[in-house]
Amino acid sequence: MRPARLVVGDTVALVAPSGPVPQDLLDAALPVLRGWGVKVQIGAGVRAEAVGSYLSAPDAARAAEFTEAWLDPEVRCVLAARGGYGAQRMLDLVDWSALRAAGPKLLAGSSDVTALHRAVHTHLDLATLLSPMPASVLFDQDAAEHLRRTLFEPDHTRVLRANEPDVLVPGRALGVLVGGNLSLLASGIGAAEQGSARGGIVLLEDVTESRYRIDRMVTQLLRSGWFEGVRGVVLGSWAACGDPDEIRELMRERLSPLGVPILSGFGFGHVPGSPTLPLGVSASLDTDLATLTLDAPALD
Repeated sequence: MRPARLVVGDTVALVAPSGPVPQDLLDAALPVLRGWGVKVQIGAGVRAEAVGSYLSAPDAARAAEFTEAWLDPEVRCVLAARGGYGAQRMLDLVDWSALRAAGPKLLAGSSDVTALHRAVHTHLDLATLLSPMPASVLFDQDAAEHLRRTLFEPDHTRVLRANEPDVLVPGRALGVLVGGNLSLLASGIGAAEQGSARGGIVLLEDVTESRYRIDRMVTQLLRSGWFEGVRGVVLGSWAACGDPDEIRELMRERLSPLGVPILSGFGFGHVPGSPTLPLGVSASLDTDLATLTLDAPALD
């Protein structure tokens, strides 16, 4: 199910399901969000001081913040302020049946929020947005504008183009967009929410991972059977992951035996100007055109 698009006057809830939120970056982004004509509701964890911790708050508090935002009848979109680490730790503390009863809402975020995307898809049967997050140095004008257009004018963001297309395996494919951050997908193997890429076009990206670690994570997904039935692969950014040519060759070596189209250089992930991509929405991949074309707008 695709959640409804936003309209002026809607409420967006900012939450911190993972790491502590840099307050200076948050304060710089708030005028941008409010400039979209939305009311911004800020969760307690977003403003919490997590001195000496890599978590924004204890697991139960982060789960409660996320749950309360989702259950608030005024909230239309739950947006992660930043990533980091910790979303996986709170998944078993969320009352998913209560969230389902509250009706469809929109989740947006990326990086560590990949774990939440998988959980929302599994428990709530909802499409979500793999999006830049406001309390990040990467939430620049281009990234913010593409997120705004996707939220409010999704008919205008149905065709997504690679910014530096690099075809590893040519072809066309039709499937549901799945995936996100490679590290989170690999570490989720065996969890109830992980599912598989069957029938999907996989989106993959990561940051500050060495080549052998990327190799290990891709291999883990391959050996676990997660890629079985995949229809295509789209690769985003590999910022601070070493020599781009070496990462390209690694991906070609490990993924080309899948026998599906693979397009690299799409430009989403931990880079400036990252576009917003939906997860759980059917799309067509065309490596000749270097495009992903959504069968329907990301939001209803």
